[in-house]
Amino acid sequence: MLLVRSLRLPLDAPCPEEQAVDRALKLLHLGRGQVAAAGVARLSVDARHGRPALVYTIGVRLKDEGAEPALAGSAPCVALARRAEYRPLPGGAPLEHPPVVAGLGPAGLFAALALARAGYRPLVVERGPALEKRVAAVERFFAGGALDEQANIQFGEGGAGTFSDGKLTTRIGDELCGFVTDTLLAHGAPPEIAWQQKPHVGTDLLRGIIASIRAEIEALGGRVLFDTALTGFQLKNGRLAGAVTGSGTIPCQRLVLAVGHSARDTFSMLAQMGLPLSAKPFSVGFRAEHLQADIDRGLYHAAAGHPALPPGEYQLSHHVGGRCVYSFCMCPGGQVVPAASEEGGVLTNGMSYHARAGKNANAAVVISLDGSDFGGDALKAVAFQRRLERAAFAAGGGSYAAPAENVQSFLKGQGRLTPGPVEPTYCRGVRPCDLGSLLPAGLADGLRAGLAAFDRKLPGYAGPSAVLTGLETRTSSPVRLQRGEDFQCSALPGLYPCGEGAGYAGGIMSAAVDGLRVARALIETSAPAP
Repeated sequence: MLLVRSLRLPLDAPCPEEQAVDRALKLLHLGRGQVAAAGVARLSVDARHGRPALVYTIGVRLKDEGAEPALAGSAPCVALARRAEYRPLPGGAPLEHPPVVAGLGPAGLFAALALARAGYRPLVVERGPALEKRVAAVERFFAGGALDEQANIQFGEGGAGTFSDGKLTTRIGDELCGFVTDTLLAHGAPPEIAWQQKPHVGTDLLRGIIASIRAEIEALGGRVLFDTALTGFQLKNGRLAGAVTGSGTIPCQRLVLAVGHSARDTFSMLAQMGLPLSAKPFSVGFRAEHLQADIDRGLYHAAAGHPALPPGEYQLSHHVGGRCVYSFCMCPGGQVVPAASEEGGVLTNGMSYHARAGKNANAAVVISLDGSDFGGDALKAVAFQRRLERAAFAAGGGSYAAPAENVQSFLKGQGRLTPGPVEPTYCRGVRPCDLGSLLPAGLADGLRAGLAAFDRKLPGYAGPSAVLTGLETRTSSPVRLQRGEDFQCSALPGLYPCGEGAGYAGGIMSAAVDGLRVARALIETSAPAP
């Protein structure tokens, strides 16, 4: 397929998709009779220069596909797109037992799907429950009930991404992203994820897609054991021989470790075994809430509210010394949610439904940390996160309410939360707090400098009604389990560290792609068990 990019049209253009296709064919010097199919491959909004414009990428497939390479590069905006083939060939010696996948977040889900499609009949162990039970537990907690440490926003079928905006944006640029998108579409994702510049599914639709993929894994001979936590490994002659769980030991020679960024007990187990863990970069901060209408005006100016425009999204950053303050996981029309997985800790996350119809916009505003902040010690980094979460719990009054204050108050260190147009959406309630007192002084001051810079870039960002709710501590895993070029842990052959929890991904798309890479490496070393 040929891709013709950067076709700009005004917001009020009649039949803009048809116009964009006509422009693409004119650039290619093609008549309609030469074309098998043509349509929107990507659509974005450019709001940088006054009135926003629609920017199309048009995909064109010729009846004579062999003629497409000659047209690639015929203009600077024309390129040839090829979807990556994902057909790993099995290795020689068959396994004695099916491979085990630990964790059913995006990385584990796609690793298990790839293994199942290749005939390996994987056995998946997931510490949390299936979606229906998990959703019920989360909703009880949101409504004021007790926290279930095994069924919450972090743990259970689908992983942490299930209760999010369902963003599919990524910077990894891997061809396997197309495979992930096609799989999601085949399992019921909305069709626009194929062409949006910033595709998202929404937590409401994502749940059904995850359950559908799991059903395919099971239909292909795979099995999923819910409420089954990985607690250790059985070794034989220095190699993996089994997965130890709370329900017993499962014999296996290959295990995909995709436990997610919050499996702190698993990280401790890995350290006790002497496996090569190191502290990796992550970030901490708050959730910033604004009226979505104010964000739209700041981005779209006089065009805000135009029906052709999606809810406004922003991405801001500012360097402070050797650190970076940046916005992360922006949720248009979303809500701030309690994301605790341990009793006595408060942390926040953002979530949006597919419609993104909420009154508020929210995003994490965080400052970067490096492994050197903890002397490279992964468990010290985990302990730092935990200390912040417990401080936030205490500041919220010990009932999973969250500490909060207005942005202007935080900039001045006043600890005030004044009622205004922005009503905090955190469902367990908020309490006024000097948020800066919950962080090391250097990090708090860095966040203040970053927020002041954001206000210069997006006027009104530090307006009088904007609210910060804290704390945001789990932007990514603080831990990396070292693996080699064969994707196996160098200290334990047969163990495949995978996804965000092992330190090799960040977000739904990159975690899913890493699951596919790891599955391919596993497949190419061995044949399915008889």
